[in-house]
Amino acid sequence: MIAYLGQFGAEFPIFNVFRYITFRTGAAMITGFIVVFLFGPAIIANLRIRQGKGQPIRADGPQTHFKKAGTPTMGGLMIISGFLVATLLWSDLSNLYVWTVLMVTVGFGAIGFYDDYLKVTKQSHKGFSGKSRLALEFLIAGTAATMIVYAGTGSFASSLAFPFVKAVLLDLGWFYVVFGAFVMVGAGNAVNLTDGLDGLAIVPIMIAAAAFGLIAYVAGNVNFSTYLQIHYVAGTGELAPLCGAVIGAGLGFLWFNAPPAAIFMGDTGSLAMGGMVGTIAVATKHELVLAIIGGLFVIEALSVIIQVGWFKLTGRRVFLMAPIHHHFEKLGWTESQVVVRFWIIAFMLAFVGLSTLKLR
Repeated sequence: MIAYLGQFGAEFPIFNVFRYITFRTGAAMITGFIVVFLFGPAIIANLRIRQGKGQPIRADGPQTHFKKAGTPTMGGLMIISGFLVATLLWSDLSNLYVWTVLMVTVGFGAIGFYDDYLKVTKQSHKGFSGKSRLALEFLIAGTAATMIVYAGTGSFASSLAFPFVKAVLLDLGWFYVVFGAFVMVGAGNAVNLTDGLDGLAIVPIMIAAAAFGLIAYVAGNVNFSTYLQIHYVAGTGELAPLCGAVIGAGLGFLWFNAPPAAIFMGDTGSLAMGGMVGTIAVATKHELVLAIIGGLFVIEALSVIIQVGWFKLTGRRVFLMAPIHHHFEKLGWTESQVVVRFWIIAFMLAFVGLSTLKLR
């Protein structure tokens, strides 16, 4: 919205600043933080009244978690609100990629909200039907992947790029829509599995958003992409302000989610944020790099898959408890130790993922 003021730069030079993606990214970050910080307490108070007992706590979980009973969930509403306000203010709303990411973020957030609502009202861990939930997620993600192919150029729009090499492109044709949808849905659910401790998911989300904000900026700039020898994807630079909005809204949420958490993100936030990062990865042709930058989320998801699969085959468990962050709690790590050490892992994986921009 405010980005449109840049077109008056010839008459009013001061408006030229609104043309710069870097400025709007920083402004979106500040806006997202302010919105969540100012309205967060009212949202938390309202959710606490409406939810009563709050999010149900797993009976088989670590004993230290029982003191969290009564903490409200659906905190993702705070993040999404800050994200939407900042994005609508500072992004170029004529850009199809922007609307694609917004559609996935809001759509996945709505699915997560309904799931949280069922869990809170029933006081049960069984929310939305798994099959129905995945079907809706794939419907939204498939639509988004189709929009991304439509926004692209020729066969490149449906091609898979590989990190560390520039010359190799695998044209998947319309199967790319299925692949892209799988990336978005997988990212959303992987983040959802990670969100089990105070502050554990939101910081890695912000780290991934920062990394993909940089990737979107250079991939959408013909000069930087040529210098770094990465594939140029016209228009994706406008996704950088969205990443800034997530970082700002995430910092605002972390203010209230820091141990001891006053509110949980819930599926509302984790599905939305994971889907958002996954969509940006698909749009910028860095789907495989997402597996590196979001490696922490991959590890969390794999721990659940391995635990369930091995138990069905042998009747025994690989981990003391899954997802894997609970395994370390069972080993005696404090919640703060698990969270901070997982943050460190997320930082290191992001640096490794960003190194692929130059190692070509």
